[in-house]
Amino acid sequence: MSFSMEVKNELSRIIADEEHVKIAELAALVRMSGSLKLMGFNKLSFKVVTENPAIARKVFSLLKSCFGIHVDIEVRKNKNLKKNNTYSLLVPYEQGANDILEKVGIIEKQGENVYIRSDIPDLIVKDEDSKRAYIRGAFLGGGSVSDPEKTYHVELVTLDEELSVYLMNLLNTYDFNAKIIPRKNTYVIYLKESNHISDFFNIMGAHNALFQLEDIKIKKQMRNDVNRIVNCETANLTKTVNAAMRQVESIKYIMQTVGLEYLPDNLREIAELRIEYDDLSLKELGEMLESPLGKSGVNHRLKKIEEIADKLREGRRD
Repeated sequence: MSFSMEVKNELSRIIADEEHVKIAELAALVRMSGSLKLMGFNKLSFKVVTENPAIARKVFSLLKSCFGIHVDIEVRKNKNLKKNNTYSLLVPYEQGANDILEKVGIIEKQGENVYIRSDIPDLIVKDEDSKRAYIRGAFLGGGSVSDPEKTYHVELVTLDEELSVYLMNLLNTYDFNAKIIPRKNTYVIYLKESNHISDFFNIMGAHNALFQLEDIKIKKQMRNDVNRIVNCETANLTKTVNAAMRQVESIKYIMQTVGLEYLPDNLREIAELRIEYDDLSLKELGEMLESPLGKSGVNHRLKKIEEIADKLREGRRD
């Protein structure tokens, strides 16, 4: 089961107590995964289609609880085994489809005419609980979330550009920094920052998914920290090895050209140690000197030796 499916299954188990909160969630579900059909003059029916049986059961429950109607759930099995079954809930005109659509803010009556709305009516999201429920319904009806082990990404897909703007603005009342991108014939509202996705889960009530996401974030941060430390230590080790090789080469050049006797006593002592113990650190070399030196003192003497070797390579003995 995908992470997105797990989140939706968790959200499908949330049933609000207040009717206006249920109405808000149902409004978003119908808006995002429903379709309208004209049955005659100003007579509508609507159908909600989903591949998730838990969401189908939730729509069934909300219709029954809010409007006292029972609708059949039609299951269509896909011949392609890689595809999920689809679950359809049809509400015909005779069961009050027009009244339901008006109450959830999808249509508006003006005299004898009926108009389809593209906004999110203030009455539907009139308080904090209904706003959260609407967002939850929008995700259940048209949302998805990527596996956080791979990337952080949430999408809500709509067919209506105006609705996508209203939905983006609703999300951004929580400072999500949601944005819209057109994709083929749809409009995709998306979130990409892990902290915003955590808050998004919390607002919808997906607390198990939130804990799972936070656990993954912590593990990924730990892996990143370990990798950073290892890379840093590797870089330092490489730098140390390269410096030691360069120092040994300079000392050998001096030995082959003018001999170590050419060096002052303090430089000759460290040169002899470096040749004999080319794998020791500067600190360890300093501790082996007759008059012990710290790391910076040893480094200073070895640099002086490299400078002398460079002058000899240039033919200078000053």
